[in-house]
This record gives sequence, C-alpha cells and structure tokens, in this order.
Amino acid sequence: MIKFENVTFKYSGSNFPILENVNLTIPAGELALVVGKTGSGKSTLLGLINGLVPSFTGGDLTGDVTVNGRSIKDFPPRDFADLVGVVRQDPRASFVTDLVEDELAYGMEQLGISQSTMRRRVEEVLDLLGLAELRNRSLATLSGGQRQRVAIASVLTTNPKVLVLDEPTSALDPSAAEEVLAAIQRLVHDLGLTVVLAEHRLERVVQYADRVIVVDRDAEVYADRPSQVFANSLLAPPVVELGRAAGWSPLPLTVRDARKFADELRNRLEKSKPRIRINTPTKTLVNVEDLNFNYGNIRALRHIDLSISDGEIVALMGRNGSGKSTLLSQLVGLLAPTTGSILIDGKIPTTLKGKSLIESVGLVPQEPTDLLISDSVINECIASDSDSGAVPGTTLSIFEQLTTDVAEDSHPRDLSEGEKLSLALAVVLAAKPPLILLDEPTRGLDYAAKRQLVINLQKLGKKNHTIILATHDVELAAEVATRVILLADGEIVTDGPVNDVLSSSPMFSPQVSKVLAPAHWLTVSDVTYALEDLT
Repeated sequence: MIKFENVTFKYSGSNFPILENVNLTIPAGELALVVGKTGSGKSTLLGLINGLVPSFTGGDLTGDVTVNGRSIKDFPPRDFADLVGVVRQDPRASFVTDLVEDELAYGMEQLGISQSTMRRRVEEVLDLLGLAELRNRSLATLSGGQRQRVAIASVLTTNPKVLVLDEPTSALDPSAAEEVLAAIQRLVHDLGLTVVLAEHRLERVVQYADRVIVVDRDAEVYADRPSQVFANSLLAPPVVELGRAAGWSPLPLTVRDARKFADELRNRLEKSKPRIRINTPTKTLVNVEDLNFNYGNIRALRHIDLSISDGEIVALMGRNGSGKSTLLSQLVGLLAPTTGSILIDGKIPTTLKGKSLIESVGLVPQEPTDLLISDSVINECIASDSDSGAVPGTTLSIFEQLTTDVAEDSHPRDLSEGEKLSLALAVVLAAKPPLILLDEPTRGLDYAAKRQLVINLQKLGKKNHTIILATHDVELAAEVATRVILLADGEIVTDGPVNDVLSSSPMFSPQVSKVLAPAHWLTVSDVTYALEDLT
C-alpha cells in the first residue's frame, strides 16, 4: 500500500538530511506505529506519504514514495485527497465549518461527490465512530476526544485507503484517548484501512500496532514487529521497562501480558514500600478560598478551596473540560475570579505586571508558541535572560538540557512540537519564579526529554519552588508529583498524596500500578530502587 524507495530528504538550509536512504513498505490493512525522539523526523515521514513534504515545506527529496501505486513525484498533494486522510496533532487547526455534520461533508464537497453519496457516507461514518448524537453540535462545544473523532470522521467520508495521524492522543485524557484508539482499531479491523500513527505515549498505543517504524536521530529508519523492536529499544513503554527490571522473558507489551508475571514480583516486593516523595515545606505559597468562575452562563470552576505549600509538586488531573486550564489561568492572573479569592505568596495575581509577575509565577500554556516571539532560538534565549534578569546563557542552558541538536539560529516556529515546548519551558524557568504552572508539559516530548523534565522539576521542588501541572499524562504524574488533585465539572473531587490517589483510580492509574495492584507501586524507578535494596 505505502512504499518508500531510497528516500532521502533534507530541509532547505540544513547541512544534513533528516531522513536518509529510507526503504520501507507498509502493507494494506495494518496499523503502523511511528516512534522516535523529539525532532527525529516522524512528522516529516508522515508528510511524505501524501506529498505535503516537500510540496509545502520545501527541501530536497531523492527517491520516491508511492501510495497504492501513485507517486508523490508525479502527483501534487491535492491528488491524494481521495487516497490519504490526514489528521494533525490539533484537530481544531483543520476544522473549517461550525457544525459536526457540515465538517463531515466539507471534504466530499471539495471532491465533487454527489449529494446522495455524501448523505450516505455521512450517516455511515457517524454510526461507525459513535457520533450520531453529536451531528448537530457546534464544534466549539465538543470535548477533546469528541473533536478528535470528528477530525477522523471528516477524512473518512472521502473514503481514503490510508489514514495518517500525528499524535492523535497527545491532548486527550485517558478515557478520551481510549475512545479514539478504539475507533482507529475498528477502522483497521472492520474496514481494512491502513493507518500510520505517530505517538510518544507508547503505553497507550503499542497494544494496537501491527508493526513499529523507528525513526532514529541519525536519519535512519527501520521497521519490525513490536516485540522485536521493544526487546532492545531505548524507547519503550513503562510495562516493558518493568519487565526488563524484573528479568521477565518474553518482555510484556501490555498490562495484561505483564500480569502473568505479577504474582512473583509482588511477592519479592512484599516487605518493601514505595518511596514517599515529599519536600519539607516552609510556608504556604498558594491560597485559594471559595473560588468560582463563569464563562458567560457556564460555570467553569465551583467552590475551589486550596492551600499549597512551597516545594509541593501538584498534578491537576481530570477529563478534558474539567477546569484544569481555567484554574491555571486564574493562578497566573489571566482570568479574575467571578467570586472568591486567590493569593500567591500573599499577592493577588491579577495585580502583578511585567517583571514582578514573571518573578512570582510562570505559566507554560498548552500552545507554547504563545510565549515565543523572537526570530531564532538564540534571540529568544537572550530576550528571556534580559526579561528575567538571569545570567546570560541561563535560558539556553536550560533548553539544551531539555532537548539536543537544535541549531541556535532555528526559528522557534520551525521547531517540532516537543522542541517548542522545551524552549517555552526554558523561558519560564529562567526567571526562577516560586510558583511554576505547566499546562500539558509533556505534549510532544519523547521519553528521554520527559525524564529530563522530571529531573528538572524534582530539582526545582527540592529548592522549594511550587509546581502545579495540569496533565493527562498519568506516567508523568506518577514520576514527579507529590500530590494529585482530581477535577470534575469544575469541582475538586479528590485531593491527596500521589500514591493514594493514582493507585486507587481506574482511569488515572499508571501501568505499573495496574500490574502490581493492590500494592501502591507507581513507577518503574520505585520498583527498581526496591529490588536493588533487596539484593
């Protein structure tokens, strides 16, 4: 179905190719998972499938890519619209109408499909993806999982043979992610669709993959069955890392596989206890009393009472639309409470401006480019050092800890999603504010960058910075948080130590917890530490 023949691609202005001598075949009816480090070329590989790369990106291409016998050298991207459907990281960026049903029909209108066929396909896809009840809903009112399914549906109505998805679950809570992945699996199994999917959160998708395509940082690409790839790969989900630590063979790829070995490991750990993460507090930094906030007639936050001390690392979790981002916006002063009060180190955040604001509280938003205003990485770092009063080179040093091999003269808008996030995070950290807020900080980050992020956040916590992160990444929360707050419909429903909250939550449990339940083990690092202590 999809064939790469001797493909080498280099972006204009780059000294080295991002993909080199790629030879790859993806058969029809398979789900191929594309993995690799941040900036390795995964999105470039996906873009080559329908010719968006190099037609819209520029650059030098040698070799050829064919889809169902159609070459990207002989046909422009528009001629692949009936063959390849593409869903980007943020589905909102591709929506062109206001209503669900209109969005599903739009692509077919552009292809000149008859009205009777359009009507039939819309009905079929609405039923296939469980969207019938949403057909007349405004796109603006949908949850993250619903938006992602609508984005997939809008390309399916054109009846493509290939579906390309770039990190389809990166902004979704665990429940919404399962919805989307279950829908994708159904398309592969029931319709024989070929799916090529790039994703960093491997723990979510490995179980669905027929083959794994690895894009290395040295521009090489290879593919194999999941069991073969993850037997030696440095990129592996927690359940595989747990198997390596415990010496299991064969290595499990799913929680279900790992549970077959769980009794033996549980017995070995019986006399051990997970490490309790706590940083000794010296004062209360965040005080929220009876906070309520309304968007028009919609109540987004209800009766929020919080007291957070310095040194705490708090994970805000909950379904898409539960109020996490709204609460962060309140804490940084972007939004004022409808009723109630907020104090950050004794100051009202809405009264802080300029340097006094960034020295008190820093926010990395979901869209990191909102913070990036310069024309190069180095100029962004220089401006950040100047704005924060940091020692020259501070921001660049933090950025280089979070990611590697990024040219200093690169434009921030040309970076990968993970690299943009790393740069925005470095800008915020340079001012060393006592309160650091992060909204989905691991979106687009590979495991290596995530591990470095965890190390950096833990160091900041030990220096008595307070960190509040809104995240759907349960593995991140398990690694770094000292406390978890679960939100639902704008209210706090659970607030407690990370081990207690995550291990008792069916939706937000990390993989290790699911394998070793009812014991309160959350991470591979905790298990490894305990096993080493026993020897």
